Amino acid sequence: MKSILIISVFCFAVLQLTFAQASDPNQVAKDAATNHANNDMNNAADNGLNKAENSIKGLFKKKNKKQDQKNDSAQTKTATSQVAATSTDAPANTAPDIKSYQNYDFRAGDKIIFEDNFATDQDGEFPAHWDLNKGQAVVNKIAGIPSFLLTEGNYCQVVPRMTSKSYLTDNFSIEYDTYMTGGAFGLIVYLYNEDNSDNMTVHVNSSEATWGGPKKTLSGSFPSAINGESYLNKWHHIAIAYKNDQLKVYVDQYRILTVPHCDFKPANFDCEGIGDQDHPIVFTNFKVADGAQMNMLDAIMTTGKFITHGINFDVNKAVIKPESMGVISDVVKYLQAHPELKLEIDGHTDSDGSADLNMKLSQQRADAVKTAIVSGGIDASRLTTKGFGASKPIGKNDTPEGKATNRRVEFVKL
Repeated sequence: MKSILIISVFCFAVLQLTFAQASDPNQVAKDAATNHANNDMNNAADNGLNKAENSIKGLFKKKNKKQDQKNDSAQTKTATSQVAATSTDAPANTAPDIKSYQNYDFRAGDKIIFEDNFATDQDGEFPAHWDLNKGQAVVNKIAGIPSFLLTEGNYCQVVPRMTSKSYLTDNFSIEYDTYMTGGAFGLIVYLYNEDNSDNMTVHVNSSEATWGGPKKTLSGSFPSAINGESYLNKWHHIAIAYKNDQLKVYVDQYRILTVPHCDFKPANFDCEGIGDQDHPIVFTNFKVADGAQMNMLDAIMTTGKFITHGINFDVNKAVIKPESMGVISDVVKYLQAHPELKLEIDGHTDSDGSADLNMKLSQQRADAVKTAIVSGGIDASRLTTKGFGASKPIGKNDTPEGKATNRRVEFVKL
């Protein structure tokens, strides 16, 4: 009797979810992501009644719970402690070793369009540089890392506060770090056209990346090293690259999905998903950049230097983040092709913190980049380093985007 009851409740829950979404004006666009959610529940049922029962309980919690805003703080603590209970390391500390990125071909854009690491937002508050269209969301520290938690809504929808409605270019990148517990729903990036009449989606969960376009859907599965249970309870770096109608999705050092032709021109985006108090959608270090820049050869030959924002570091440290390896590999290859060339590596920071510490940090970061390049086979005598701290800004230090613009590495021809 218990088995029959559970199966009946499961069927009713799925029908309830389908009926609710049928009235959603964005139903067509959300079909692919919702089907993945239903497939996850079906797989749980196939694996045993206990797992199915847990999935059903989670579904009823999403659909029937009416959140009283007075309880937001207490429930946020529940969501935070649920993730923090299994989260012990920062994104960079759980990422693969930088050597595993030697074939990594993602290149971040070098003109910062939007950036937020939530470091200036108070715990328990909604972040200042985002807006909320549906559901509930909040900033909280996960193992000491300021993070954005989508805690309520089917779908929860958050959007960056931008001055223009059309800010994405023909060549852009989107990056973020994310953390998933078992039962969580992966973040969906919705990319809209100029008049918001149509969209395409990129959904990354714990086993695959899925692109949903105007006419078709494509998916790419994770390798076994990061698939399923191996993906959960760890930080991962997600990178999306769009260039002239082609789209690629990367998870850590792996290219998971390629869409040769999207037949779609994005103009703006938002972030969505099924938020849950016990299993929130968690992300941080969100960055959007324009990728339309001169290549290294053109820049050095034309201006005498190459400026990159694609080499990133742990906060207040000189530890290079592994996803920076794509740019570092480019530098190594360029130096190998031009054995006569010598470069000065300049480190620059934003204005946060003391001038003395920033000067020291920028020098340490320049030295770290040199070490990485030398480890790629380049003679150390061809490289010198300088740290400039925040003394040579190229952007304003009063916005997240301006600060991100100032945090850079420059390669100067000697």
